[in-house]
This record gives sequence, structure tokens and C-alpha cells, in this order.
Amino acid sequence: MKKSELKQALTAAIRAAQAAGKLMRQNLRATKKVNATTSHDIKLDLDVRCQQLIEKMLRRAFPKISLLGEEGDSGAINEQYRWVVDPIAGTVNFAYGIPHACVSIALQERTKDGDYQTTVGVIHDPFTDETWTATSGEPARLNGDVIRVSPRKELKECIVCVGFAKSSHSLRRALPHFIWMAKRVRKMRMMGAAALGLAYVASGRFDAYIERGVSLWDIAAGGLIIERAGGKCWTEAIPGRQKIRMVASNGLIHDQLPLPR
Repeated sequence: MKKSELKQALTAAIRAAQAAGKLMRQNLRATKKVNATTSHDIKLDLDVRCQQLIEKMLRRAFPKISLLGEEGDSGAINEQYRWVVDPIAGTVNFAYGIPHACVSIALQERTKDGDYQTTVGVIHDPFTDETWTATSGEPARLNGDVIRVSPRKELKECIVCVGFAKSSHSLRRALPHFIWMAKRVRKMRMMGAAALGLAYVASGRFDAYIERGVSLWDIAAGGLIIERAGGKCWTEAIPGRQKIRMVASNGLIHDQLPLPR
């Protein structure tokens, strides 16, 4: 896309994210309609409603671009461009009335080798009225102001956020890393919203975020925002699963962190 088109895409994504965020804010303390539950997750009717609202607004601006979302796909998602959407990142928090959840929207472009790279990223927290944004070649911003990752270089000074699933396999793999880091960093945090964790790294509140089983819509926007804020985001697809291992950091402590194999 041309620079002018990226700007239009960013504007459309911000408007869509803030519209969905308004719906979230209005329903935080309302009784939630639950569509499905598992031992570690909840699917709300509002997830679907927020994604439908986002898709409607994005299609109004870019009618030919497909959408890959947590609540389903629309259009041919392997085309040149696609939106990647998490309508409510941190659904369990939101379902329990905890105001730590957000909307995440990314625009991705297919590269010559068939992979996709994010060119626009937006994360909106409706409960703090904060919107993190980035586009390719431009600095990351928070509510319009340029942001940078933290300058901390020593693990003992750092706050590291983690996330991991409840499966026995995931716990066996993740807990040793958690214990290793807990002995070396200032504080560990597990906040329950991957996209916000990445946004916090980008703005210097956290120094790193690690998880061994996220989905693309969890990290597509946040990864770009971190990189444009001067940080580093390492990802690796998990063979046989539609999940991704990830280590995101301020870049200065990246090589000191364990990879979540």
C-alpha cells in the first residue's frame, strides 16, 4: 500500500477499534450472554457483536479486504491484504467484570515468499481510553504521542509478563521458565490479555512478554507496535497447531530471556 493508503487504513482501524471499545465499556458490568465455555476460556455473544461491528466499519472503508478474526473469517484470507482482528482480547477478564481487556486490529500484507507482515497495528483499551498505533516505517504512538520501549538492561530491574494455557503439557513446559525468571527479575505479571501485554512493553511499562501458545490475532498488531517502538518480537509457529510461540521485549534484555520451546 502507498503511504496515503496506510494512513487511511490506520484511521479506519482506529475508528473501528474505538467503536467496539465503546460497546465493551457499556457492557462491562452488564450480565454477559455466554455462547461457549471451556476449562480455560469463555466465548461471549459480545465477542461476536464486536467483531461484526468492526467488520462492518472496515468494509465500509476497504470493501475488498478480507478479515481473519477470533470469531470467524470473512472473505479469502490468503489474498494480498487481510485484517486480523481480536474483538475482545482478554475475554475472561471482561466476562468477570475486570477492566483489563482491549480491541486489537492489524492489517497484513502478503510478502513475495507467501508470508504475511503487519503494516498497520491498533490496540485500544476502552477502560483507560488509550489507543496504541503503528504503521510500517513510522514510530509507534500512544494517543498520538511517540512512545519507546524501556531502557532497562538488567533482568533484576525488569517486569516480565507471561501467559500460558492450563493444559498439562503447557504447564509442564511453561512453569520451569516462570520459575527461572521469577528468581531473576524484579516482578512477574500475568494479566490475561496478550495484546495489552504487548502494548505495555511498547510503552515501557513492561520490559518483556512471553507466551508459548498465542494465536495470530493476539499478537499481529502488538508485534508491529513493539518493533516500531524500538523493541523486538520473536515468533515461531508451533508445528501441527495454529498457535505461535512468542518472546517480545525492549530488545536490550532479549538475549537473556528463555525461548518458550
